[in-house]
Amino acid sequence: MSVTTGTATAERTGQSAPDLIRAHPVRRPGRVVSAVVVAVLAAMVVNTLVTNPNFRWDVVWLYLRDVNVVRGVGWTLLLTAGSMVVAVALAMTLAIMRRSDNPVMRWVSWIYIWFFRGTPVYTQLVFWGLLGVLYPRLSLGIPFGPEFVVLDTNAVFSAAWAALIGLALNEAAYLSEIFRSGLGGVDPGQAEAARALGMNESAILRRVVLPQAMRVIVPPTGNETISMLKTTSLVLAVPFTLDLTFATNAIGNRIFLPIPLLMVAAIWYLVITSVLMVGQHYLELYYGRGFDGAAASGRGPAGGRRALGRRQQAVLAAGTTNDDPFLEYTP
Repeated sequence: MSVTTGTATAERTGQSAPDLIRAHPVRRPGRVVSAVVVAVLAAMVVNTLVTNPNFRWDVVWLYLRDVNVVRGVGWTLLLTAGSMVVAVALAMTLAIMRRSDNPVMRWVSWIYIWFFRGTPVYTQLVFWGLLGVLYPRLSLGIPFGPEFVVLDTNAVFSAAWAALIGLALNEAAYLSEIFRSGLGGVDPGQAEAARALGMNESAILRRVVLPQAMRVIVPPTGNETISMLKTTSLVLAVPFTLDLTFATNAIGNRIFLPIPLLMVAAIWYLVITSVLMVGQHYLELYYGRGFDGAAASGRGPAGGRRALGRRQQAVLAAGTTNDDPFLEYTP
């Protein structure tokens, strides 16, 4: 419309119409060359995976569904889920202790984090496996006084429990720092406003601070969960011999074909990791509602409006509110 008006005005005034700008995209040969190089390298990788007979894909497909391998997948998932549940509960407690006004709570939390982050997880798992040697019996009673309950350590502390607790205690030290940073990232004014409304500290944490902190906590916690999945391959140090890595290594050593069984383990780990990544994506969408302007207005990428709750979608669909509430007051 502006071009037509300018042409008509130029004809009435007797002046020649200005030439239109014919813009050409900037040529970037480096992008094309790098894309070709990456595509060639990817094709070479696929070619060597398909054509190299040493991978023995027939053996891979045969043992991918082996009963011992599937059982190892189940135990790996059980260790991952159980250790993460215990670690999340313990990490939240440690993060709250680090924020406490009580110096004893702060120092106990700091020493715990310092110890478990400063020693290798393999060393910790070996220690938990030797707990029965160090403490042949577990007792509950008064220090330097009578004992009320006495248990045999090896009877109640099996290899599975040792692996789960060892992984959980180590992971809690890392998750506590993630939770502490997430809780510290919430504006203190939120808690002050809640106190002005008469809410107690527990309700403020559960209903005000933690829901907002989850947007920061969920992504690194998802990464730690995926890392925990792969850390379960170290439970041989306990020793625990039912996980996926040990099961595939045992079969590979028995049939003298370690490489195909390593590929079996890698495929299963990739499948589980892919499922966890999808779950992490939807968790991030859920806890990120209201923080992304594009997603909140429904104009973002596909699925942005689905990230909103039904009540929020109904408010937007009614057209009674602007996408920007300050639009009328912004010059």
